[in-house]
Amino acid sequence: MFEFAALTYGVIVTFVMSSTNRNRREARKNPPLLTLFGWTLMTFSGTTGLGLLGYCGYHALTGAPVAI
Repeated sequence: MFEFAALTYGVIVTFVMSSTNRNRREARKNPPLLTLFGWTLMTFSGTTGLGLLGYCGYHALTGAPVAI
């Protein structure tokens, strides 16, 4: 299940990044929905990263093994 989620996330991120890059190269404005997806993906990535960092930090301080 994790592999499917990671693959789906990667495809969506690649699509959003390539679309914004193409729009910038052609000097066009990004559609609002594309901007919304970009902000959503950025927020999701940041929240997930901070959550995992907090999880590992908590287990490092308490000495508990990290189950990944």
